[in-house]
Amino acid sequence: MVQTLSMPVAPSLSIICNGHFSNRVSFPVLNAPKPKVQRLSIVCVRVGGVEIPNNKRIEFSLQYIHGVGRNRARTILSDIQMENKVTKELSEEELIILREEVSKYTTEGDLRRFNALNIKRLKEIQCYRGIRHIQGLPCRGQRTKNNCRTLKGKKVTVAGKKKK
Repeated sequence: MVQTLSMPVAPSLSIICNGHFSNRVSFPVLNAPKPKVQRLSIVCVRVGGVEIPNNKRIEFSLQYIHGVGRNRARTILSDIQMENKVTKELSEEELIILREEVSKYTTEGDLRRFNALNIKRLKEIQCYRGIRHIQGLPCRGQRTKNNCRTLKGKKVTVAGKKKK
C-alpha cells in the first residue's frame, strides 16, 4: 500500500516523475491500517425467542429451544412439510412459517414458569415429592447411598467417632 503526502517533504524539494515536476512524494508505508469493510453476516436465526445455530440442520437447531426435543422438532417439520436442510439456507417465507409453528407450543419462559409453579405447589402441600424438592434430593425413587451427586451437591466428609 502506498501512502501519498499532499505537502512536500521540504519546500525546496521537487521530484521529476514521468518527465513532470511534482511536489508530491510517495513512500511505502509498512503496517498501514487496512480499511475496515463491514460485511453483513447473519450468525444466528431467531426462532421462539432463542437464537438457533446457523450451521446445523433445522431438526437439531430447533432443539436449542427449551421445550423442543427431538420428537417435537420432527413433528414441527412434518406439520409444515419442510425438508430438513441447514438453517442458513432457509428463505424468509420458510422462517416465518417455522416461527408460527413453533409459537403454537409452550416453550421457553412460559414452560419454565409452568414447571416452577408445579414444583412450588408440591412444596406447599408438603407431599413426598415436595419434601424431596425442599431437601434437594431426588424425588423419583432413585437410590441416594451412592449416586445423585447432582442434587446432593459436593461430597462432605464427616469425621468418624473418636476412640476413648
